[in-house]
Amino acid sequence: MSAYSDLAAITRAEGGTGSKGCIARGFGGASQTYDSASRLQKVMGDTMLGRLPENLEPVSILDLGCGTGWFTRKLASRFPNAAITGADLAPGMLQEAKDRSSETIRWLNADAEQLPLADNSADLIFSNLMIQWSTRPELVLAECQRILKPGGILAISTLLDGTLAELKQAWASADPGQPHVNRFTHPADWKRLSGEQLPGSIVDTAILTLPYDSPMALNRELKHLGAVFKGEERRRTITAPGRFKAMCAAYPSAENGEVIASYHAGWLYWEKHI
Repeated sequence: MSAYSDLAAITRAEGGTGSKGCIARGFGGASQTYDSASRLQKVMGDTMLGRLPENLEPVSILDLGCGTGWFTRKLASRFPNAAITGADLAPGMLQEAKDRSSETIRWLNADAEQLPLADNSADLIFSNLMIQWSTRPELVLAECQRILKPGGILAISTLLDGTLAELKQAWASADPGQPHVNRFTHPADWKRLSGEQLPGSIVDTAILTLPYDSPMALNRELKHLGAVFKGEERRRTITAPGRFKAMCAAYPSAENGEVIASYHAGWLYWEKHI
């Protein structure tokens, strides 16, 4: 699907001081801890796999935002005759994916907003929890629309506004006026955008919750995922221990100290008509 499958050519996303460079470095740095921490990612990706038509027989598949290749490998197992490409912005993730995967899978370092792939070149585009990191999701959807073949299937998952509400509230109490939690698109805006970009698309939403031993365990999992706060307003210095202690004290918890984190999940499914 692309001439850019050789990891020796991966250089572009390592540097940069902007948001994309920050995202690439953050996730790349978490490549060795990501799979052990990706409970939510596995649940949401498995949900999408379960929604794919049973009679689907794609010739070419793009796993967009493939990370360590967890679902790229699952797709390869389910569709052994398909040509599969895993694409990601973070070279560190791609190297980890390559090290863990069959040589038959191709890897592409690319920006999802501008992919070096031909029009009408994929039968299936699978993208699990990537698009929420884009500041221009409409460009990602447009690229998917362009690349998908007529009759092809698009499956995307994302996080929506309300995600980590408990953590956001706790930080607002501990450090007023200073953002600590990533912003996510409001469900109504996501539905409107997907409807405008991809007429006839189906959007499902749900609130998922995960338990943690403590707020610090939640913070540790986010760090292991590379999903810490990435906003331009983030502090350029290490957050003081006293603020973390105040955040933990403000986080709602059970008597045994266990806490819950809420994730507002969205799934998009679309078939490209001729």
